[in-house]
Amino acid sequence: MGRTTGIIIAAAAAIVILAGVLLFMLGRGSETAVNDLDKEMSDLQLPSADGSTPPAPTPAAGGASLAGKSLVVVSWGGAYTKSQIEAYHKPFTAKTGAKITSEDYSGGVAEIKAMVLAKNVTWDVVDMELADAQRACDEGLLEKIDAGMLPAAPDGTPAVQDFIPNGITPCAVTTIVFSHIVAYDDTKFELKKPTKLADFFNVKDFPGKRGLRKTSPKINLEMALRADGVPAEKVYETLSTKEGVDRAFRKLDTIKNDVIWWTPGSQPPQLLADGQVTMTTAYNGRIFDAQIGEGKPFKIIWDGQLQELDVLSVVKGTKNLEAALQFIAFATDTQRLADQAQYIAYGPARRSSLPLVGTYSAKPEVDMKAHMPNAAENSANALQIDFLWWADHQEELNQRWNAWLAK
Repeated sequence: MGRTTGIIIAAAAAIVILAGVLLFMLGRGSETAVNDLDKEMSDLQLPSADGSTPPAPTPAAGGASLAGKSLVVVSWGGAYTKSQIEAYHKPFTAKTGAKITSEDYSGGVAEIKAMVLAKNVTWDVVDMELADAQRACDEGLLEKIDAGMLPAAPDGTPAVQDFIPNGITPCAVTTIVFSHIVAYDDTKFELKKPTKLADFFNVKDFPGKRGLRKTSPKINLEMALRADGVPAEKVYETLSTKEGVDRAFRKLDTIKNDVIWWTPGSQPPQLLADGQVTMTTAYNGRIFDAQIGEGKPFKIIWDGQLQELDVLSVVKGTKNLEAALQFIAFATDTQRLADQAQYIAYGPARRSSLPLVGTYSAKPEVDMKAHMPNAAENSANALQIDFLWWADHQEELNQRWNAWLAK
């Protein structure tokens, strides 16, 4: 009886579909109606040959119960981690029951590499700059991520089409577009205000200490060349030559004696607030949090900003692979990325998220779109970091950078 029932239902489905197609051909049905009918019938679950009902489809990623599971999610701390906790961690825990422990680090791949080589992996998901993730992926330090597991946009657009270019790579899924900018304390420059990247290197007209990130030559070299007059489209061509690298370091030499080095992303706004520097490079979201969230008299120089993608990756050898992948799929869906923009001024990596970006969670009168690095008025002279170039050159330039710092 089960086999007969299955055959009858399958035959009926075929007849209905054929009827719909015929109606369309006769001009009595629309193409949309026929496609909708075909989808409905394709989704119809038929009994198997023995009359049993097939198992239900697997729940969408992030929806399965993970009660009793725990994940260690590593990020950069401060306002950025807070935005992730609110937009990703808390909703994920509420939905799946998984416990998330948040830890901070200062970037790079050294700690990940040490864990993997020692076969003592204590981190599960790590927020990384894309160039670092690419390098770690090439070295076999990260798990591969199947793009097919990522949820589609609300209108059905597949994730691979919804993310911005380079938003999905073999071992990483992008969450935000952030920017390396120059910020200054407005109270320190009463007569003449700095307005362009070159002013950061002009300690004569704009006196005071400068803050620079110590952990990597990336960003510092690009900014030095941009300030020295190299157009955006020529930066990596220039850095690909010894002469170009020498030029970047010469430009950095002009302010080296005035530099106070920073490491964690929370440090630049604190350096400004404490009066230790008058200008500093920083992550735009950290300065936004100080400006708008805390009312600090800081200003951003958008000229020459360096845009970069931040991604989520899974450490190779994690004992919680399934839960980690579920977390990434959940955290990078359309709504979650839009939600994060309520807390910090980083642009969501999905196109479908942008229309959903609203106001600042702490001050609803503040429109977050105007504070994002990829807003049209902010990105006119921006440069996108070439993560593949850095994946190929990071090691050699790290050596040059460390030697320069030691001088």
